[in-house]
Amino acid sequence: MAVENSGEILKKAEKGIANFLKTSRDAGRIDDQLYQIALNNTFKKLKLWLEDPNIDIISPLLKKGIIDTINSGDWEKVVNAFRQNVRFGTGGIRGMMAFDRESIRRMKDGRDGIGSAVFKGPNTINDLVMLMTTAGVAQFGRAQKPVLEKVVVGYDSRVRGHDFARAVAEVFLGYGYTVYFFDAPCPYPEVTFAIPHEDVKADIGVLISASHNDYRYNGYKLSCANGSQFDPEERDEMYHDYIQKIEPKDIVGHICKFKDAGKDKLYFLGGDELLDDFDYSGKEMNLINMHRAHRRHMQSFLMTENLPEQQKKSKNPLNIAFCPFHGAGYKAVPRLLQNVGFLPENIKSIDGTSENMGLNELNGMFPAFCSDPGREQQPDPGDPRAARTAVKAFKLDYGEKAFKDVDILIGTDPDADRCGIVVKIPEKQRHIYSFNKEDYYLLPADDMWTLVVWYRLQREIERFGKIKDAEKKFIVLSHTTSDSITRLALKYGLGVVKTWVGFAALAAATRDTWDGKAREMAGLKNGHDEKYIELCHPFICETYGMTEGKRSINYAAMEQSNGFSILGGPPPDGRSLGVGGHVRDKDGTFAALLVAEIAAWAKEKGTDIIGLLDKDIYLDPDIGLFATFYEPDPLDGEYPGIEGDRIKKNILIKAYDLYDQALGGKLVIAGRKVKAAAVYRTGKYDEIYPPEKDFVFPDEGIRLFFEDDPARQEHITIRPSGTGNSLRFHIQLHDFARADNLNEAKNRLRNPKDGLGIRIMNELRERLDAPRR
Repeated sequence: MAVENSGEILKKAEKGIANFLKTSRDAGRIDDQLYQIALNNTFKKLKLWLEDPNIDIISPLLKKGIIDTINSGDWEKVVNAFRQNVRFGTGGIRGMMAFDRESIRRMKDGRDGIGSAVFKGPNTINDLVMLMTTAGVAQFGRAQKPVLEKVVVGYDSRVRGHDFARAVAEVFLGYGYTVYFFDAPCPYPEVTFAIPHEDVKADIGVLISASHNDYRYNGYKLSCANGSQFDPEERDEMYHDYIQKIEPKDIVGHICKFKDAGKDKLYFLGGDELLDDFDYSGKEMNLINMHRAHRRHMQSFLMTENLPEQQKKSKNPLNIAFCPFHGAGYKAVPRLLQNVGFLPENIKSIDGTSENMGLNELNGMFPAFCSDPGREQQPDPGDPRAARTAVKAFKLDYGEKAFKDVDILIGTDPDADRCGIVVKIPEKQRHIYSFNKEDYYLLPADDMWTLVVWYRLQREIERFGKIKDAEKKFIVLSHTTSDSITRLALKYGLGVVKTWVGFAALAAATRDTWDGKAREMAGLKNGHDEKYIELCHPFICETYGMTEGKRSINYAAMEQSNGFSILGGPPPDGRSLGVGGHVRDKDGTFAALLVAEIAAWAKEKGTDIIGLLDKDIYLDPDIGLFATFYEPDPLDGEYPGIEGDRIKKNILIKAYDLYDQALGGKLVIAGRKVKAAAVYRTGKYDEIYPPEKDFVFPDEGIRLFFEDDPARQEHITIRPSGTGNSLRFHIQLHDFARADNLNEAKNRLRNPKDGLGIRIMNELRERLDAPRR
C-alpha cells in the first residue's frame, strides 16, 4: 500500500521511538548500551520498510499493520519489532510472530493468513522475514561450487505452518532449485532423514517450526546436505554475506507458484497414498513415500529381533500412552510403535476431548496450554507441567483405572524432535519423586539416556559375549548432560566427547572424530588447551578415553534437553548418514521407539524403568547415584522485549559475582562450600553482545564446583540463551549408595520439597534475583 502522509507518519515515529527509549533508560529499564543500539537501529529499519515499494508487492497489507501501531502510540511494540533483525542462531531463526494473542488468532483464522495486517517487523517471524531469509539461503547455495540445487521443505503444526512453508518453497523454486515438499505436517527428524536419503539427495533442508516454544513463536530450521546443522563457518558466510544483505527486491521476480513449476522441479514427500486435502498441483506422480523409509530405518536399531511375536505371546504386553502435544508426531509415533510389534489396542493416544484440550490434534494455538498474556506455557515434553497435562487428559479420555495399567507415557513436542517419558513410581518411593505422592514421574532425560546406553550395551554383551569393537566406539554428550552416562561409557571401554550445548556441537564433534581428530581434542579441559586460551574451543568442552584405539563409531549422541540419536560410523561421503547410524540431529520418534523397547524388555523380566535405574545404574559402584536438576528462567518463554535484554544481563552479572566469590573461597550455597569455578565462553555471540570492559557474554555458561568433590562432578551451571532472553539453571549432585540406603540417599538429594537439589535451586534463584515467574 502507498503510505499516505508518510512524512508525518515517520516524524511521529521518530519522536515516539526516541522518547520511549529515553524514558526507559532514565527509569533503569534498559542500560546505555541497549539504549544506543536501539536508538541507532529502530527508526532506520522502520523507515526502510515503510519506504520500500517492493514490500507492497510481496505483502500488500504489511505497512497497514505498522502504521496502525504507530498511530496507536505503542512505542514499546515498535522498538521491539524494529530494534534488530531476528537473531540468526545455530539452527536458523526463531521468534514471535506477533506480540499479542489476538494478532496470532487473526493470522490463523483470518482470510489473509500470513499476509494479515498484523504488526510486523524485522524482529518478528512474518512472511517478509521468512522470504528474505529464504532468498539469502538460496543465493548462498547458488554461489557455492558446485552449486546447491535441491531443497527439502517441511512444517509442523505451528500457526499457518503450511502457508509459510509453501511461500518459502516458491522462492526456492524461483531461484531454480528442485523442491521436495512434505504434503502434511511432519516431524523435524523426518526432514533431516529425507535430505540425505537416496531418493532425494538434497543440499538444504528447511523446517518451519519453533520446536517446543509457546504458540506465539515460529521459526526456520536449517539443515545441510547430511541432515545436520550447517557448520559455523558456512552459517556465518550464509548470514553475513547473503541473508544480512538481502532486500525485498531480491524476492520480487523470484517467486514460482507450485502450478507453474516444471514436473522435474517439484516433488512431494509423504506416505503410501495421496491426501485428499492437499493440492499436488498436477504433480501427483511425484509423491515419494518417505514415511515408510523413515520407519524402516528406525526399526533396524531394535535389539529385540522377535518383538512382534514376544508382544503377542506375552501375558503382560506393554501398555503405552502417547501424547503428541498438538504436534506432528500424532500419527508418526503410534504408526511406528505398531509397525515394530507393539499391540495397537495397547497404544492409547491422548487428546483430552471432554475438556476440548485437543492434544491429539494439529493446532498451533496449543489449546491445552495457557495462552493468557504473561502466562504463556509451552508444549515441552521435558516439562513436568506438560506431563501433568498429559496425565490429566489421559484420565479424561480413558479413566483412572486405565491409567493404572499404563507402563509408560511417551510425549513428543510439536516438531517431534524431543521425547519425554513418564514412568510409574513404586509406592514406597512416591515421596521421593512427587509433591503429592502421585504414582507417576517425568523421567529426566539424563536418566533416560543413561538407561538407553546401558540397555544397548547389555544386549550387545548378551549376544556377543562382549562389546564388539569397544575400542572404536564413543559417545558424545553436551556438558550439561549427566556424568552418569560418562561413567557408564568409560566402564565399558567407550570413549567420551563432551561438547557445548546443542546437536550442532554433538554432530560437529562426531564428524571431527570420524575425520581422525580425536587426539587433537584430547588435551582440552573445560574447552581450553594451549591453542584455545582466551576463548574456548568452538564446540568441544573435553574428552575422556579418546586416545585409546581408533575411535570412529558413535554409539550415542544425547543432551539434557530431551534430544537423542545414534550417529554411527564414518559415512561414505559428507552428504550421507553415518554407517549404521541414524539422523545427525535429535529425533523424538526414534527415542520413543528405543525407550518403549526397554520398557517392554523390563516388564518381561518383572521390573520397570525405575527398577532398572535403581539396580543397574544407581547401585553400580562404578557409576553411583547422580541426581540432576534443571529449570529454565523464566519458566516459560523469555523475558520480553528490550527490557528482557537487561534482565538477562543483570542475572549474568550476578552470576559473575558468584564466580568471583567462589574463587575467593567465600561462596556457600545451601550449606555447601563452592571453591572452584569456570567460565565457558566461545565468543560465538559477541556480535550480538559486544564485549564490554566489565562484562563479556558467557555463551556456554558459568559453572560453580562444590568443594568436597575432588572429581568435580557436583556443580551448578548458569547458562544463557544466545538468541533469546532466557537462561537455564542446571545442578548435578552425586552420591554412592547401598541397597539398604538407596531410597534414603535419593530422598536426601531429590525430595521435591526439601531435598538438597531443590534447596540449592531455590537459593541460587534468590542470589541471582531470578524468582520463578
